[in-house]
Amino acid sequence: MRIRIALSATLAALGLMFLIPAAAHAHGDTLKVVVTGQRTGHVTADVTWENDGDAVDETVAATVNAVSVDGSRTMGPWRLVRDPAAAPAGWTTAEALPPGTWKVSVEVGFPALGKGELEVGVPVVDPAPTTGAGTTATGTTDTATGGTPAVSAPTPASASASASGSGSDAAPAPSGTQATSGGEGAAVWWTTAGVAATALAGAGVGLLLRRRRMRGACRTS
Repeated sequence: MRIRIALSATLAALGLMFLIPAAAHAHGDTLKVVVTGQRTGHVTADVTWENDGDAVDETVAATVNAVSVDGSRTMGPWRLVRDPAAAPAGWTTAEALPPGTWKVSVEVGFPALGKGELEVGVPVVDPAPTTGAGTTATGTTDTATGGTPAVSAPTPASASASASGSGSDAAPAPSGTQATSGGEGAAVWWTTAGVAATALAGAGVGLLLRRRRMRGACRTS
């Protein structure tokens, strides 16, 4: 009984050994690696079986290397990870290339051999443009952005302070008016008093002259 069980297990293992290579050879023994370009600096590639073009279901063991066209800079080696945006055959890198032109090579070692190369250009991304004028909360304009100065709207506190300040400034006005009117009244009073004094003095002189004339007439008579 034990011999039969052992024999059955051996036959099953041998069958699996022959079935697995047969399934692998159905796709072929080489991979087709096509470097499709880059997305925001991340290298993108399609990896399929050479014979039937099916996508690779297994995890791909690959290395990605990049060399600048002048040979002064090198990037990598990086590994490939699945690209959800290009499923099921798409792969990409977690790292990103800096701006420039690069000669990218992808070499796959598992589940089969494959290689792909492409010259990839990564453009320089300009910074996002700023708005015309950077206005702060108080309405002032940031001169660094070249905006037009804006007039700030008064806050309730500043409005009340302005109202109180204008009221305090306007309060002394009546006293100044009173002082002016008082000065004019004093001038009028002194003018009237001077006229009255002059009239009284003239009347007194007239009376004195009249009395002298009357006395002189009495003496002559």
